[in-house]
Amino acid sequence: MEKEDRPHYHKHRERLRERFRLTGLDGFKDYEALELLLTYAIPRKDVKPIAKELIARFGGFQGVLDASYEELISVNGIKENSATFIKALRECATYYLRAEIINKRQITSTRELLDYCTLAMGGLKDEQFRVIFLNSQNEIIADEALHEGTVNHSVVYPRKVIERALYHKATALIFVHNHPGGSNKPSSEDKRLTSQLLSISMNLGIKILDHLIISKSGYYSFHEGGLL
Repeated sequence: MEKEDRPHYHKHRERLRERFRLTGLDGFKDYEALELLLTYAIPRKDVKPIAKELIARFGGFQGVLDASYEELISVNGIKENSATFIKALRECATYYLRAEIINKRQITSTRELLDYCTLAMGGLKDEQFRVIFLNSQNEIIADEALHEGTVNHSVVYPRKVIERALYHKATALIFVHNHPGGSNKPSSEDKRLTSQLLSISMNLGIKILDHLIISKSGYYSFHEGGLL
């Protein structure tokens, strides 16, 4: 924890925490929610200016959580411990949502995966291709990232996808990848890859339930879009 010789704003901190205890984050502005969190990482210091600077620099609460460690410590007032704290918060949230999906086991709609996928992948700087493996009851067997690429290209080898599907004895698959550039529209390469994977999987009796594209602006579902 960062320390400063003179403690300040104890009453303000207590009011902020009491407000949260009574109402949760309802009515909180982005900087206030971040300010609340920072009170636990930066003691005895007015963290409101720091919270406002973070929001301004990264464009919102989500942008702060998506920022890299190096980007965070470049902000005045954010040092190693507080940057680690912010990154840990994001990872804990992702871990929680993943556990919720895995523990629920049965997937009745691909939309149920969106909260987890958006948090896990929406803020990544490079492309990542993940596969959700399911059994005949649409229960999750495994969730694996099979490839991480550059900012504008992700090479996915169908053979590797099928090998992992056979390894897990999966009968259905959901593909998820992100577009770091912001657009969630499928590219011609996305369509070609999906078509290729669909053809191979069908010959093996494996269903492709959906292919989700995640970006900061939202998501695209091949199933909902009529491409599957």
